[in-house]
Amino acid sequence: MMIGIVKEKIGNIPSLIVVETKDKDKALPTVIFFHGFTSAKEHNLPIAFLLAEKGYRVILPDSELHGEREINTSERKRQISFWDIVLKNVQELEQIKKALDAEGLILDDRVGVAGTSMGGITTSAALTQYDWIKSAVILMGSPRITTFAKTLVESFKKEGALPVTDEQIEALYDQLERCDLSLQPDKLNGRPILFWHGGQDTVVPFDHSYTFYDEVKKQYENEEDIQFIKEANAGHKVSRRAILELVKWFRANL
Repeated sequence: MMIGIVKEKIGNIPSLIVVETKDKDKALPTVIFFHGFTSAKEHNLPIAFLLAEKGYRVILPDSELHGEREINTSERKRQISFWDIVLKNVQELEQIKKALDAEGLILDDRVGVAGTSMGGITTSAALTQYDWIKSAVILMGSPRITTFAKTLVESFKKEGALPVTDEQIEALYDQLERCDLSLQPDKLNGRPILFWHGGQDTVVPFDHSYTFYDEVKKQYENEEDIQFIKEANAGHKVSRRAILELVKWFRANL
């Protein structure tokens, strides 16, 4: 078996496409995987490799202001742009899907979406927008994005004046509410979803994902279709167990 990594732009989005070489032009079940904040597409190659081994095509895009798209941006500017990046990811997910469709590369509409941290937040937001997502994995992400944004804004305010107006902040909250999964859990519509979160996470609150899971699992006819894996001693770092469970999840649900 030979797994290939192709670096190309999908539209204008720098991406890595990871797939078994002999199948690179075939229609395959496809996973689109979003990296975390300050990370880049290359950092998730181990996950992509394990999925490609099982017959999936994996797309790893660079988010705005990250990886190849990292322009001369100060760390503070990037932090303040966090939610804009998430919203841009959600838009770009549709561009990626359309580009793959146009080339006939998706088998039987089998598209899964996943991500770590900011990528997990992106995944939860995308579930409110696109009913074509067949299955999802959220690794240490928050489905409570408006709540999380308000918490972050308050902490920024304590550090000093924000370079945005209160009106701009309110407009952002309005945008986030439109793709806040916790405010429209019915959008899950029984789709298979796996959460993984470390119990010691100090970056993205563990309880955001756990309390959401606890509320929505009652909506599911088949409780196997929504699962939560807690690693009590894990912090804000994806463990090997989380990676293996992600692969197992997509094998069973995509």
